[in-house]
Amino acid sequence: VGIAESHAVGLSAGLAQGGFKPIVAIYSTFLQRAYDQIIQEVCLQNLHVVLCVDRAGIVGDDGATHHGIMDMAFLRTIPNLVMMAPKDGAELKAMLECGLNFNGPVSIRYPKSKIPERELAMCNEIEIGKCEVLREGPDLTIIAIGSMVYPSLEAAEILRDEGIDAAVINARFIKPIDGKLIKEWFGETNRVVTVEEGIEEGGFGSAILEFIESQGLGDIKVLRLGLPCRFIEHGTREILLKEFDLTPAGIVHRIKRAKWA
Repeated sequence: VGIAESHAVGLSAGLAQGGFKPIVAIYSTFLQRAYDQIIQEVCLQNLHVVLCVDRAGIVGDDGATHHGIMDMAFLRTIPNLVMMAPKDGAELKAMLECGLNFNGPVSIRYPKSKIPERELAMCNEIEIGKCEVLREGPDLTIIAIGSMVYPSLEAAEILRDEGIDAAVINARFIKPIDGKLIKEWFGETNRVVTVEEGIEEGGFGSAILEFIESQGLGDIKVLRLGLPCRFIEHGTREILLKEFDLTPAGIVHRIKRAKWA
């Protein structure tokens, strides 16, 4: 449809109403143009549309207009929408299959970068709202979403060498979150670090804070790591992630500086 994102989403709603299973691939930053159609034509009708949110997070050389840093925050408020983010290529494939089998609106966000193919890249069937424990540890819990899962695992290995044993959870879902498992792990460590490649305000970390408050878990200390609520300047992905402490070393640095008292 060219530069007509609102039309693309509206058309996908019509196709879904007609019995098709449309997959709509749109840059995160341009999906903002279709916000009304996502709400009124897709989610209000609870239609089976899969939104593939491309270039989510830092996009680097394309500059401030193209960074996809707001989608978790602006989509999270929409009823009926299931939101996923894979850690690697295998999980992306599994999430796409999950989205096609789920009878309702789904979004899957992924970054502009080479898809990581790691030793963990074996993925069983994805269950809606279920996260994945990748590493156990008694000292604190790192819960990461999407592109920040592998950096968080690397950070946990660095922390281990410094005497801090951290659990790492791959959240998989921004919405719904796996309340039962998260509550269990948060209670074990009492210190939580959320890591996301999106703005902190209203994003994944905010969802975790809201869950903690709703469950009366006020004793749990939370450190949110993400991007500031501002327009991010031009720069390579590597440079910008380093600037905002979203690298393994940066995550370790922020955790060690945190005041947990």
